[in-house]
Amino acid sequence: MDITNVKPKNTLSPVVEEDMQRIIDNLGGLVERFEDSKVLITGYKGFLGSNFTALFSVLNREVLRKKAQVLCMDSDIVELDDQISGHANGFTLIQGKGVDDLPAKSYDYVIHCAGIASPTFYRKFPLETINVNAIGYWDMLQKINHSQLKGFLYFSTSEIYGDPDPKQIPTREEYRGNVSCTGPRACYDESKRVGETISVAFAQEKGLPIKIVRPFNVYGPFMRLNDRRVIPDFVKFALEDQQIKLFSDGSPTRSFCYISDAIEGFTRALLIGENARPYNIGNDREEISMWGLAQLTSSVLGNVEISRKENPEKDYLTDNPQRRCPVIDRARSELQYEPKVSLDEGLQRAIRWYKSTYFSNQ
Repeated sequence: MDITNVKPKNTLSPVVEEDMQRIIDNLGGLVERFEDSKVLITGYKGFLGSNFTALFSVLNREVLRKKAQVLCMDSDIVELDDQISGHANGFTLIQGKGVDDLPAKSYDYVIHCAGIASPTFYRKFPLETINVNAIGYWDMLQKINHSQLKGFLYFSTSEIYGDPDPKQIPTREEYRGNVSCTGPRACYDESKRVGETISVAFAQEKGLPIKIVRPFNVYGPFMRLNDRRVIPDFVKFALEDQQIKLFSDGSPTRSFCYISDAIEGFTRALLIGENARPYNIGNDREEISMWGLAQLTSSVLGNVEISRKENPEKDYLTDNPQRRCPVIDRARSELQYEPKVSLDEGLQRAIRWYKSTYFSNQ
């Protein structure tokens, strides 16, 4: 099956509708801050950008008395299949590579999702990755109108911690990291670290309301089946080959966060987070090995066979952390953030979405 050309549907899938309603319910009165606001979403075709676009689609349709004016921009660097434009009714959609391509430069809120987060793709596009995470980001902060800006959300990553010392796991925001500046992941890890430095400098010197979030292994609807991260990989193998292929010894562990929990946390950071203060956003309750994840995915899909294979990408596991798990005390206390979706429920929801999006016509 060709999964690179999935056409956007006219209505959001039931899973996405439920996710967006859950986010809105959990945010409560905070969403009223988007009334009659002007919002820019960059990287709107990507995983996070598509979810934010869906969120504002539902907000405008169901909640906000005065709709938000939403402008969405994407550069198409990795030629993502478009799964969201069919839901962006009344939004302005722009194909462009930087702030100079925008028809306006004044916004109340900027949600800067632009970036290349899959290791397969950022190793393929290292210069573009560095540019969008740091150089292009600097350019955007220089050129947008600061006077109207109420919040700017910068997406950093848990990758800025590199491969942490075991004593630093679970990992707090204060940990400075153990990162290679020349390895195959460096283009992503180090440019995100520079992006945080840029965020802090602009917030301090220019007074910009920049909020920094560090996502920990977020997954769910709109993460493409060919994204080459572990959950879509497992689901793709299972649904297409009836076999989950494990490209490691299965011992590395991760703490996965379902997308509705993550989007709620990101939005809380945008609206009530402190400027230039990083927040870990993830789920600290369930740390699971890759072998355990393969078993759980197999169980959800009906006891699919699991096999160990050699990874065709020789550098994929280089500098790959053995464990990744966040401390989210800061987000709990300052943002009133609390993840609610278990890994089992989240996998079931993600698999429902994958089946309806990629396999509904088979």
